[in-house]
Amino acid sequence: MSALRFASLGSGSRGNATLIEKNNTRILIDCGFGVKDTRNRLARLGLELDDLDGILVTHEHGDHIGGVGRVARACGVAVFCTAGTHLTGRLGKVPDLRQISSHRKFAIKDLEIEPVPVPHDAKEPVQYIVGDGALRLGVLTDLGSITHHIRHCYQKCDGLVIEANHDPVMLQNGPYPLKLKRRVAGNWGHLSNGQAAHLLAELNHPGLQHIIAAHISDKNNTHELACQSLAEVLSCSTDEIPSIDQEEGLDWFSLHPATV
Repeated sequence: MSALRFASLGSGSRGNATLIEKNNTRILIDCGFGVKDTRNRLARLGLELDDLDGILVTHEHGDHIGGVGRVARACGVAVFCTAGTHLTGRLGKVPDLRQISSHRKFAIKDLEIEPVPVPHDAKEPVQYIVGDGALRLGVLTDLGSITHHIRHCYQKCDGLVIEANHDPVMLQNGPYPLKLKRRVAGNWGHLSNGQAAHLLAELNHPGLQHIIAAHISDKNNTHELACQSLAEVLSCSTDEIPSIDQEEGLDWFSLHPATV
């Protein structure tokens, strides 16, 4: 059986896109980059725009949705999003829009998609667990708190891309205005390093092959602090926890079935 692979075109406040591949099926979760930038970032991973089979949208914030319409039109792929996200009108014109339920699984060729509703300051935000019937990759960013449903859904993932957005002290002492600080730290904002670590402790199990730190703020956090928080849960060194760079993204990682 071939591996379930994933990579990132970039993650942070200036653009996000997660790439997942199984056999000849390739999807993006979000696309906050323009057509030229997306094309160049895909090329670093050995792919072209026409290799994509769909774009999943998590919510309507610009760093996640800014390039979706343009990229979808450029390569003619379907866009999948909740009704709430669509009704914001921020997608722009897309060639093939598929509205999804935030509680119903669906498939794109060889990939199985499980949307998971999350608390975030958007109209109907979701995150996604993507699998192939044997392996499951959980992508979990852009949420301010953890619900019982999230804990339940993300159990037994083989890979986890998890938000470690901010360090509370850096956020408190940082350049953001007070209103924005409260929004980021609130229950509908973003996960802190400590929140991410606490959730990882609940989700950690022997079959978890890769943990990736994502959506790290460039003003209210550092990659070292984010990875250190996750590494402490796993009793490993900080450099054993990969993180996604805003500009360079993340190269391919593979999930493999357990060997007996």
